[in-house]
Amino acid sequence: MGSAKAVTDATFVSDVLQSDKPVLVDFWAEWCQPCRKVAPVLEEIAGEMADQVTIVKLDIDANPETARAYRVMSVPTLTVFKGGRPVQSVAGAKPKSDILRLIQTAL
Repeated sequence: MGSAKAVTDATFVSDVLQSDKPVLVDFWAEWCQPCRKVAPVLEEIAGEMADQVTIVKLDIDANPETARAYRVMSVPTLTVFKGGRPVQSVAGAKPKSDILRLIQTAL
């Protein structure tokens, strides 16, 4: 059973960019209400699709370097990485169907 893993500026390269499977990064913040709304949906997807995609969370307040490097201007921002590169990104809390469509772009 998969679950969303926390990543940091220090672990981003190894956990996301060097991953052998697609990674969905949830750029979020503690104070963000929509982030809280999307979190259980991401946990659900992490459990259902653990063999196909890795779901990670990056707190933009605690890890500003990575958020700045990928020009994250609002939270939540969900970005799919494949082969070390961002493939697709969407800002705002989205329903599960939209998040699954986002992931499909990298599979």
